[in-house]
Amino acid sequence: MKQCRYISNRINEMPSSGIRKFFDVANTMKDTISLGVGEPDFETPWYAREAAISSIEKGITSYSSNQGMMELRKAISDYMYEKYNLKYDPQHEIVVTIGASEGIDIALRAIIEPGDEILIVEPSYVSYKPCIMMCGGVPVVLETKAENEFRLQPEEIESRITPKTKAIILPYPNNPTGGIMEREDLEKIAKVIIKHDLVVLSDEIYSELTYGKKHVSIAEIDGMFERTIVLNGFSKAFAMTGWRLGYACAPEGFIFNMNKIHQYIAMCAPTPSQFAGIEALRNENRDEDIAIMRDAYDERRKVLVNGFRNMGLDCFEPKGAFYVFPSIQSTGLTSEEFCNRLLYENKVAVVPGTAFGDCGEGFVRCSYAYSIKDIKKALERIEEFVMKIKKEK
Repeated sequence: MKQCRYISNRINEMPSSGIRKFFDVANTMKDTISLGVGEPDFETPWYAREAAISSIEKGITSYSSNQGMMELRKAISDYMYEKYNLKYDPQHEIVVTIGASEGIDIALRAIIEPGDEILIVEPSYVSYKPCIMMCGGVPVVLETKAENEFRLQPEEIESRITPKTKAIILPYPNNPTGGIMEREDLEKIAKVIIKHDLVVLSDEIYSELTYGKKHVSIAEIDGMFERTIVLNGFSKAFAMTGWRLGYACAPEGFIFNMNKIHQYIAMCAPTPSQFAGIEALRNENRDEDIAIMRDAYDERRKVLVNGFRNMGLDCFEPKGAFYVFPSIQSTGLTSEEFCNRLLYENKVAVVPGTAFGDCGEGFVRCSYAYSIKDIKKALERIEEFVMKIKKEK
């Protein structure tokens, strides 16, 4: 698209999301199977929807407190204590946001001075780097590797520290790799983080979606609570993407200033969404419903991993989120070439690994937030494509 001379250079030079590109093209093509977008194919639980509907029927449609309804903040506080033994004061240490995405934005705005360096684990979610740049910060990449199960290594952090380093973003469970950090992993990197007095933005939106291992928040580790902003939301665990409801939990100094920004850019989260969030957290069927969804994802995860391995592509077994990140290096194609040709020749949409950082070259991301039927059909088409490419070599 042609640049506009009235727009700042920083924004003009910012690339569009590499995820949406393939999704948007796939939507214009008939008989295309998309494994591209990370959105649950489950419906929001009825009890959450009913709570929102009831609030609308009662005419409760005005602004809430900027920081979020107190009843929702109390429910979040109870949830964080129940799940992770983390005690957050709902009055001063929680802010309700427009999805976890706004939480990332206002957290970065609150801490960044122009020129500050922010460490980013890659491959990772596409928004971190642009948000840092929009704040005048400098993103510094920490590359993770398949041979380490995409776990962040303490020596990688140490090697990238400079006098300008201010904070680190930890995206675990990870999008796009499905990698997780276990307690011993977090304890190792915590030593480096404390040594260099870094702030941590811990994006834990996939915390309920782990397989075989319980999620551990870095805020649980000794010495980390006071320097950590935990970001989470309702989109993934409760299939509430369109409700745009998230939250940040952190010591009062962080939340007070994040809420100041939130007041000016968003006012408050949608009131009906907040009523839905209260019921989602408080309903007696909450954990059972999450478990049903997680078990379904687990089954699909195994089908995709085995499918890629059976067609001769190396594929790390993800331990969290709902993505697989197979290597396509053996095909001789770049990630972009692979995805373009697969889409136009065999009508399957996946996302190039480079959408999540340069170190994603040689990989593609496939979401298993789709039906088993679609996943199996997509695997058949991908295998046909891979066999065709191998014959061309």
